[in-house]
Amino acid sequence: MSGKTFAEKILGAPVGSIVFAKPDIILSHDNSSSIEKIFRKMGGDRVADPNKLLLVLDHNAPPTNAKLANDYQQIRDFAKDQHVSSFHDAGQGICHQLMAGHARPGMLVVGSDSHTCTAGAFNAFAAGIDRTETAGLWKQGETWFRVPETIKITLTGKLPEHVYAKDLALYIIGMIGSSGADYMSIEYHGEGVKTLTVADRMTIANLASEMGAKNAVFPADERLEEYFGAKFKAIWADDDAVYAKEYTINLSELYPVTACPHHVDNVKSVDEVAGTPVAQALIGTCTNGRIEDLRAAAAILKGHKIPEGFQLLITPASREIYLQAMKEGLVEIFLEAGGNVLSPSCGPCLGTGQGIPADGINVISTANRNFLGRMGNKNASIYLASPATVAASALRGEITSPEKATSAHKFPYHKQQTATVVIEPVDDRRQSGVWNYADVDNLNTDQMFAGSLTYEVNSSEPEKIVPHLFKGFDDRFAENVKLGDIIVCGENFGCGSSREHPSVGLVKAGVRAVIVKSVSRIFFRSAINQGLPIIVLPEAVNAYQKGESVEVDMASGVIYIGTKIFHFNPLPDKLMQVLDKGGLVNWIRESETTI
Repeated sequence: MSGKTFAEKILGAPVGSIVFAKPDIILSHDNSSSIEKIFRKMGGDRVADPNKLLLVLDHNAPPTNAKLANDYQQIRDFAKDQHVSSFHDAGQGICHQLMAGHARPGMLVVGSDSHTCTAGAFNAFAAGIDRTETAGLWKQGETWFRVPETIKITLTGKLPEHVYAKDLALYIIGMIGSSGADYMSIEYHGEGVKTLTVADRMTIANLASEMGAKNAVFPADERLEEYFGAKFKAIWADDDAVYAKEYTINLSELYPVTACPHHVDNVKSVDEVAGTPVAQALIGTCTNGRIEDLRAAAAILKGHKIPEGFQLLITPASREIYLQAMKEGLVEIFLEAGGNVLSPSCGPCLGTGQGIPADGINVISTANRNFLGRMGNKNASIYLASPATVAASALRGEITSPEKATSAHKFPYHKQQTATVVIEPVDDRRQSGVWNYADVDNLNTDQMFAGSLTYEVNSSEPEKIVPHLFKGFDDRFAENVKLGDIIVCGENFGCGSSREHPSVGLVKAGVRAVIVKSVSRIFFRSAINQGLPIIVLPEAVNAYQKGESVEVDMASGVIYIGTKIFHFNPLPDKLMQVLDKGGLVNWIRESETTI
């Protein structure tokens, strides 16, 4: 009998099983205001266990308008009324950094943010969920998990000088693709792991969501014990565990890389794109805003100035890190170099706060996403890189390697990049009640509903979402979608953030079902929670011809396309009940059973 993976051990069941569990930590941030409204719709009054809630105000901190300020006050009042002890107000830090004060080895952590997986650095099983599911957890304390298959990545050697954890993470994404770990758990093994600091591990775990993974996890080794100043009874995979895929990477052979526009898996060596002009740089965020990251950037910027007109933004991941940077003189270095040091916040990364780029410029950033429009302007282009590469590029005003010696590294893996499709106004994609996006892969949540609107329009207000659906992707959609329509789309549908606005809006607009080649894990859960069937059936998408009628029988697991018939596995009974009730809110309100 074979051994068990980390995921199988922590969830207590073999791969593919559906289990019900009570998480140790339930994270939410600015979206807590929407979550409370959903919680009330479910009939919620008192949360099941306030000690499990972790509430952080960070995505628009400090608030950028009166509506957001009122949302913040609502969350403060809720935290006080519900006796939530783990509440962090605006300015204290970004939720994934503050998680370091709460997550511990062996914990089960969920959060209404796709980068909750960052907590895997602490040997926790940490996964993102949506707002509706979070509200259900507030009320019931329990949710369902599918035990994922696992990828084992063995690290050997040690990172060379001027090569960082961000380079490793982007290297992996470029190697396996942005959907290469879809719905999987990732375990990091090998002697090379011991050379990585906890800050390094947080960066790598943070980017697991950009690989499509459910979670990523590191062992609770001596490094982690030193970080926490305590020993733990750790959980780790058995030596004879069975893995879906295995990779080995020699850290000593790596070099600076960058993710080029407009996909995070469009990875090239920095040498390959060196000289590309950039006019703005961002150092920080939940991915690379730790003190080690700021030190690396400051070492390059010290005694130098950025070019005239260049915009350099630095965002420490927490107030504690900000204070440490001040004590070490790093803030002074940044300011003297011509940079702007911002309050700990997600705003610049998301495009909801300071730092929105101008039209036609290139930005180089330490953040985790570079979708078109990610930073608040679809007319700008974003490159992702390590803090050292970003700092070196800021000084030159062009992409520059932090390596001292001139090299000619060439990234060996080149994923065929899906074009960032924008549907022309004259291109009518709706025929016979079917929206034909079969040629579109990686349709992300930013394209479905702009990230900059995430906190302007609450997900609890579906009627306000509909007018913004697919704007900037297919401007005809919101005006022409009809009750009973079906969407046919390509691979990795709904990738990106855990934003549930698209699924809420699609249900409100009357979309009956979405048929795809593959789907992002969080979006799949979000759609089910809203009562929107997502059917993964690539052969049906490939067979669909423009103008054909499409009918779906969810209970029987059958799709009719013209005269063709396709079969799929129906959902488990409880999830079908959620669909039949029109979503998780109605199901919970009308049922005493937990799922």
